[in-house]
Amino acid sequence: MRSRLARSLASLVLVATFPSPALAQKPGNGPTSPVPAPARSADGRLLVTAVAVTGEIRVDGLLDEEAWRRATPVTGFVQAEPLEGQPSTEPTEVRVALDRATLYIAAFCRDRAPGSGIVTQIREDFGNSDQDTFEVILDTFADRQNGFVFMTNRAGSRADQQITNEGRQTNSTWDAVWFVATRDTDEGWTVEMAIPFNSLRFEPGATARWGINFSRRIRRNNEVAYWSPVPRAYTLARLSLAGNLEGLPDLQPGRNLQVKPYLVAQTVRSASAGASFDPGADVGVDVKYGVTPSLTFDGTLNPDFAQVEADELTVNVTQFSTFYPEKRDFFIENAGVFYVGDAPRNFRGSTGGGGRFSASTGGPGRETDLLLFHSRRIGLDDAGVPIDIFGGARLTGNAAGFELGLLSVQTRATGTQPNTNYSVLRARRGGSSGSYVGGIVQLRQSTDDGSDYNRVFGVDGNVRVGTADLNAYLVGTETPGAGGGQYAFQTSFNQEGNLAHLKVTYLNIGEGFQSDLSYYRRTGVQKGALDVGVRPRPAALRARGIREVHPHLTWNYYTDLSGRMISKRLHTALSVVFEKGGDVEISMNPQYDEISSPLSLSPNAAAVPPGAYSWHEFALRGGTNASLPVSVSGNVETGGLWSGTATSLSLNLNVRPTPQSLLSLGINRVDADLRIPDGEFVKAVWTLRANYSFTTNMYVDSLVQFDRDANRFNANIRLNFIHHPLSDFFVVYNEQQFRDDPGVPAGRSVILKFTRMVAF
Repeated sequence: MRSRLARSLASLVLVATFPSPALAQKPGNGPTSPVPAPARSADGRLLVTAVAVTGEIRVDGLLDEEAWRRATPVTGFVQAEPLEGQPSTEPTEVRVALDRATLYIAAFCRDRAPGSGIVTQIREDFGNSDQDTFEVILDTFADRQNGFVFMTNRAGSRADQQITNEGRQTNSTWDAVWFVATRDTDEGWTVEMAIPFNSLRFEPGATARWGINFSRRIRRNNEVAYWSPVPRAYTLARLSLAGNLEGLPDLQPGRNLQVKPYLVAQTVRSASAGASFDPGADVGVDVKYGVTPSLTFDGTLNPDFAQVEADELTVNVTQFSTFYPEKRDFFIENAGVFYVGDAPRNFRGSTGGGGRFSASTGGPGRETDLLLFHSRRIGLDDAGVPIDIFGGARLTGNAAGFELGLLSVQTRATGTQPNTNYSVLRARRGGSSGSYVGGIVQLRQSTDDGSDYNRVFGVDGNVRVGTADLNAYLVGTETPGAGGGQYAFQTSFNQEGNLAHLKVTYLNIGEGFQSDLSYYRRTGVQKGALDVGVRPRPAALRARGIREVHPHLTWNYYTDLSGRMISKRLHTALSVVFEKGGDVEISMNPQYDEISSPLSLSPNAAAVPPGAYSWHEFALRGGTNASLPVSVSGNVETGGLWSGTATSLSLNLNVRPTPQSLLSLGINRVDADLRIPDGEFVKAVWTLRANYSFTTNMYVDSLVQFDRDANRFNANIRLNFIHHPLSDFFVVYNEQQFRDDPGVPAGRSVILKFTRMVAF
């Protein structure tokens, strides 16, 4: 009864503030006068003008303040999915206001079936693809390439992201201090956001205009709509298509000095140390300072990453080591500034690159052979064991028309590595069209031995014409004792459209190439790659529940520097995307590979002898609608593998009984017969994830895995309580057991970490 009464009262207030179309057409009603035609700036972009706040805006989702009655709304959201260019099925009205300290955004997301809204998560930094959301992106430098995303769902949860180069790099761990509240009403739901200017970087007085766009997702229709239209081939990150925000006064961000000390207490017993625990404590500090309004300094002293989720175990039957992604906050924030790579491909979730468990690693996938800056090379050894970091500094932002990034980290000596400094300098200058030119320097220098170093120097650029990108980079390396061929270069062309996509790439890595801050698989190699496909959407299929079909082909061809073939792989596939969510793909993947030394795939089987091998595999991949309480995803592959045959299974069952909870059970299994003596083996990793959100600011995550091949059990359980903006209290429990030797006690640790951000 109280809920219905509250919704009714909220609806009355909203009718007065955000009138219905019928009321809006009655003349002489002041703020309920007709909504004007869309306004545009002098450059032809859609325009929203912020009004000055004369009183106080209380962030409660009620939208009853005087500023909202004075603000001119922007409407007319346009679908990207499913019917590009058509009006959104449900109207959305957005208003913008500001005072000297804060930017305010109000949205009324009308809905003729308000009880049909979907909320799948309430935690901070929720996933946005499987629930109703409202999002805004701010391009505070108006460079049409980089921005900040703020999003919420119907439950008022918060998520934010940092976007670099129109989404080529998306940093989901970036966090800012901002506030949001939502309310359900009988006519839909409302959003009220408050984003302090101190949480943003921008040039004061240099421009009276920012880039801005709004997005709304109506999940029951599997619909995405934008205020400033974006083709379905792209996302909200396509800032070159965003509108303009005007009405900004000569804003002056504060000093933006943030000091965040931490205290860690822990007790640890390693699996090889007997039954005793080793207690300890540590302290450190992170500092963030706005050197100029557009340049930010980040410093860390004695950083600790105890709260970071453990790496996932994977099944790997390739000749290359498993790629693990970066998860440490200090290295992820602003990481996109340092990115050097090829022309971007917009994978939208309905395509599969193929490859045995290529998606399960969380990494760049099978097609990435060189990632020039990979921060996991700092502070972690090849086995992922942490190396103590004394401190680090980072300077990122804009100056003199350039986007700049400077990173320097000092690690302490270990038994096998000296005291070492790692530094990266990146500069890039671009235009509003998406074109740019840049350079990068990467250095590893032993501070104990001046002759122990590795240096990398490179230039890169991107030219965009319409929806086509031509990208290239050239890097040279310098390492004492290395021979000739200390270079790598790549060029790629990508044409991304709604109906068809085409990407062509050529990569050449010299024999002497060595980069200690990069991820790469091999040297002395040339690679040619083709990625082509079409995405038709026949009306006849849509009437039968199929939104899109996607026949596509990916061809990777490797030779040594003399032109002799050493590897090739052809992925030929047909994908089908369903109207309400979910997809399926069938593919055939012939492959050829050479290995020059024995390849051990399992400790329980003989190694594959050196030689040349060719085989075919057939794959079926797919998933059901992930917005439902129960969903399934996975793939099955069968056919050849090196000298024999294999059947692979990757399967995940997700159960979400409430928006607060998620249970996910996964199996990653390969059953192989290499057709050599002792060549049969089974590798399997079982994974259990359980997440529960007590509130939007307190949640627990658990990751439990069992590696059948190594007979190893790992558990990582983390409780996070956000007790103050950007301030956390973590309780972390880790356990590792090797089941082959019951006499070895389990490795265990309990870690308490407290942080508190203080702003000046």
